[in-house]
Amino acid sequence: MKRILKTGVILVSALLFISKPVTAQVLNEQTFKIGRTLSLIDAFYVDTTQMDKLAEKAIVEILKNLDPHSTYISAKDVKDMNEPLNGNFEGIGIQFNILRDSIIVIEPIAGGPSEKVGLKAGDRILTINKEKVTGIGITTAGVRSKLMGPKGTKVNVTIFRKGEKDILDFTIIRDKIPINSLDAAYMLDKETGYIKLNKFAATTDKEFSDAVDTLRKRKMQNLVIDLRGNGGGYMMAATQIAERFFSDQKLLVYLSGRKTPRQDYKSKGSGNLSSARIVILTDENSASASEILSGAIQDWDRGVIMGRRTFGKGLVQNGFYLTDGSMVRLTIARYYTPTGRSIQSPYNGGYDKYIENFYKRYTDGELISADSIKMPDSLKYKTLVNNRIVYGGGGIMPDVFVAVDTTYNTSYFRRLAGKAVLNSFTLEYYDRNRTQINSKYKSFADFRTNFQFTPEDIKAFIAKGEAEGVKFDEEQYNISKDEILLVLKGLVAANMWQLSEYYQIINQNDKVIDKALEVISDKARYNTIIGYK
Repeated sequence: MKRILKTGVILVSALLFISKPVTAQVLNEQTFKIGRTLSLIDAFYVDTTQMDKLAEKAIVEILKNLDPHSTYISAKDVKDMNEPLNGNFEGIGIQFNILRDSIIVIEPIAGGPSEKVGLKAGDRILTINKEKVTGIGITTAGVRSKLMGPKGTKVNVTIFRKGEKDILDFTIIRDKIPINSLDAAYMLDKETGYIKLNKFAATTDKEFSDAVDTLRKRKMQNLVIDLRGNGGGYMMAATQIAERFFSDQKLLVYLSGRKTPRQDYKSKGSGNLSSARIVILTDENSASASEILSGAIQDWDRGVIMGRRTFGKGLVQNGFYLTDGSMVRLTIARYYTPTGRSIQSPYNGGYDKYIENFYKRYTDGELISADSIKMPDSLKYKTLVNNRIVYGGGGIMPDVFVAVDTTYNTSYFRRLAGKAVLNSFTLEYYDRNRTQINSKYKSFADFRTNFQFTPEDIKAFIAKGEAEGVKFDEEQYNISKDEILLVLKGLVAANMWQLSEYYQIINQNDKVIDKALEVISDKARYNTIIGYK
């Protein structure tokens, strides 16, 4: 509930695209049968058919009967799928939102094309390439399609800016715009740093390295890495981070499949964080590359895994392009943690059963009590240094379980979040009070300590909810009040600064982070958890 800025959680994502040539495939009888069937339909079927859609459906159904993560991706979706993991896209470089049917600039991306020509936070875009974009019901996707485009091409926009008499014209040259995989990096206390990753992308290693360098300048000794909600990404990004925690060569993960010989990935033995205490935070939506990093740290008794059992995705996909630019992402191997654990959740009951079993975690008590998780002895493994018991066969089990926090969770709060009332209210609030707030709070530390919403602000927020169809419930509001106001404050901070400041606000009421700080600050307790006497 807290992560209101997130539009959704990616439960599964690509682990690895292996860039080696594809050998010629032998066309067997079954291959001809499928092609022959489609040809017969095209030639003789009684009604007109859309053969392209029929072929896509056939491919989807075939893959669905293999495993949950072998998928078909249409040609138009291939670029969108790769973009977040490649770490950049081509466009004008702004964060924006749609407020009262108007495109408002939240912030130009630092160093990007829009900042260079002088766009500012609070600007309203009236036209794009002489086409009116206000009052027409434009969507976020519609804005993106108009502003994104090949590097070097031009976009002409007209801007309304408060305090300016005339409409402003800008010509912006599109360029590569970074997509960050690191949401936040700051100090939890005088010795402990905190880094939150939302994915493992091509740029993750550099982002992580830069954050570590910054935190070390602030005297960081120990580190909490937050992988909650991180659905994965590139395997190599996970191993690049993992090897920072080892001073010698260690096996981090290996792959093996019917047609994929075993491939080992090891640390180089020059980890610059090899002496730091490490706590990794996980939950049921931590998957794929998140599990590779967590598994390597756990198997070598190198740090504490804390939170809840991870998703359980241990299958490796390779992308194979088809003739029309579409792609089949086919499972070619399983990955294994250093102890030999496969952490892929069972899928022999089929795709629907696989997904159903995941959502059972929300109803069978697993998120509330670690005792509800029953694993057979056949899935027991021992860690490689201290011989602690760990389990395979369905995600990474945390060393320290922390139940999901339901103390503030009400249907009223959920409906406010679901209707995007928190986001839209804070956007309007900050837009209306931008000058006053910026002049009053000169630093984030001042804002974090002193900012509060007035009773009139809270009434306006409740009224905003009512206007969006969320009926006020006083009893439920009082249960959720502290968390609602904290999230609203965090969203204002995100508008004023960056996403990192948002997390610095909302993490103040995060029991998992409190527990992590408690454990990592107590060396004796930390060592006991990972098996050192």
